[in-house]
Amino acid sequence: MKIYAHHLLSNQTWLKNCCVTCTDGRIVKIEEEASAASADHCVDVLLPSLANLHSHTFQRAMAGMSEFRAAGKESFWTWRTLMYRFLDHLTPDQFEAIAAMVFMEMQEAGYASVGEFHYVHHQPGGETYANLPELSERIFAAASQTGIGLTHLPVLYTYGGVQQEALAGGQLRFGNDVDRFLSLVEACKSSLSDLPFDAQIGIAPHSLRATSPADLSNLLEAMPEGPVHIHISEQLKEVSDVKTKLGQRPVAWLLENAEVNERWCLIHATHMTDAETIALAKSGAVAGLCPITEANLGDGPFNGACYFDHDGVFGLGSDSNIRISLTEELRQLEYSQRLRDMQRNVLVRGEGSVGHTLYTGAALGGAQALGRDAGSIEVGKLADLVAIDRTHPALCALRDDQLLDGLCFVASDDVVIDTWSAGRHMVKEGCHKQREAIVARYKSALSDLLETI
Repeated sequence: MKIYAHHLLSNQTWLKNCCVTCTDGRIVKIEEEASAASADHCVDVLLPSLANLHSHTFQRAMAGMSEFRAAGKESFWTWRTLMYRFLDHLTPDQFEAIAAMVFMEMQEAGYASVGEFHYVHHQPGGETYANLPELSERIFAAASQTGIGLTHLPVLYTYGGVQQEALAGGQLRFGNDVDRFLSLVEACKSSLSDLPFDAQIGIAPHSLRATSPADLSNLLEAMPEGPVHIHISEQLKEVSDVKTKLGQRPVAWLLENAEVNERWCLIHATHMTDAETIALAKSGAVAGLCPITEANLGDGPFNGACYFDHDGVFGLGSDSNIRISLTEELRQLEYSQRLRDMQRNVLVRGEGSVGHTLYTGAALGGAQALGRDAGSIEVGKLADLVAIDRTHPALCALRDDQLLDGLCFVASDDVVIDTWSAGRHMVKEGCHKQREAIVARYKSALSDLLETI
């Protein structure tokens, strides 16, 4: 496969008239100042695609259903009630249909890969399926249909709260002790062999409130390699509860009690002191930020300026999938900082383009979080690529050095023309190859689901 690009971003530098050759899902050659051949796929602007590092696909089905203010204070904890109601009825077929819809929407928005933080493992009421990884295999089927690059992250979820309360209600579908969880992971690894070569497995201890220090230690000892993702400090109540139980705020406790390094991704590292922020940046771990969901749930803004000042690694995720938009995640991250600090152009160290800093940083950090050899257009890297239309009215007036600012702060996702996931060309002319079938199945599944809720 060859892609001819009039403009290409490689190693932070804009190149012109390039031919990119891809073989077996990887970039094998980049020719500058080349001429297009008749068989080449020609694009205007070619960028490294972003990884969506944090997703709960099933929550896409709830989008728009929790925006009614009830009596009392609305919060993450009241939103969670609706989520549990969904879990009482969601079937494997519906789970797969929703996941395919989400993955398709991600690719049409310009994401080439996804980290699926998967914590729904069992039947309503908590009984296991005859096939332990049943719902993980439904995620795999959705990934296979859409062609998205998948890092599957089965979740260890053992307790209902930091005091090690028993699971109840919708949480019963999540529950595993460490031994059964490790069996689940091994079964997932076996099933993953049916997916393309770039699919892989990580682990996700859900949070410090849903596991215990001893279980976390045992899990990490049993799984010494591969991505590790964890919800860390999304809500002030969570921070307070963890400090009461463990004697430290969650980020501080984790950094002191686990070997947090480049394979870790701390999701919703929202509420951190400056000292925690600097320590996380120095660890080399990825701060997994989900700006649209964090705004929707009222989580609060990330300590971004301090983190960027210390060269912290970050990436973006769509989490609840209430709105799947790469461009909006980027701008929401920056705008949250501007609103809090009453300044402009916050998330860049020293001087420079905010859009360039956000886009290229998220590309590299997202790839790191998923253990994916991508994030830049270089020989040897996975062909995770996205083409955008520079002639679009949102971008047509901009110079090369302003293009990523336009993408982050002006454009919508309709500027995305093509997306490749490890060379799989699944989005052409802005439309996924399987869109019609995926949408039809999703609508049917939602119709059946809503009849039961």
